[in-house]
Amino acid sequence: VAKEYGIPIIADGGIKFSGDMTKAIAAGGSVCMMGSIFAGCDESPGTFELFQGRKYKVYRGMGSIAAMENGSKDRYFQTDAKKLVPEGVEGRVAYKGSVEDTVFQLIGGLRAGMGYCGAKDVPTLMETAKFVKISAASLKESHPHDIHITKEAPNYSVETD
Repeated sequence: VAKEYGIPIIADGGIKFSGDMTKAIAAGGSVCMMGSIFAGCDESPGTFELFQGRKYKVYRGMGSIAAMENGSKDRYFQTDAKKLVPEGVEGRVAYKGSVEDTVFQLIGGLRAGMGYCGAKDVPTLMETAKFVKISAASLKESHPHDIHITKEAPNYSVETD
C-alpha cells in the first residue's frame, strides 16, 4: 500500500546481520534503522569498557530511562510524566571499530544477499525476492554451528552474555 502512494517504509528493529538488512529491503523497506549495529563503532556516542576480556561500548537506546532523563522523553510524549515509561534499554555492545569498516561489511553482505536472489540492483531485489518459511532448526543450521569460533570475522560475531 505504501509503495502505491510513494510513502517510504522504515524497517526498524531486529537487524543484527547484513542478511537481516537484505531481507528488510527485499520486503519493501526504503531504509533500515540500525542503531545497535553502529552503537559499537568509534564514531558513536558512549564510553568504552572492558568486560570479561573484551572491549565494549556503553549503549543506551533513545527510549531508555537514561536517555529520557537527558532529553529524549519529548519524542515519546512523556514531557510532563512524573514517572517515565521506558521503551528502550541501556547496556553494552561489542566494540566494532570504525563506521567505515562496518558499512563496508554491510554492503558486502547486501551484495551477497542480492546475488543469492539473482538481483543486480536493489529495485530488482525488491521486485523478485521470494521469501520461504524455515524452521528454528534450519535457522540454527544457517549460522556457524558445531564449532567454537576462535577468531571472529569482521561481519559476524556471536553474542555473549
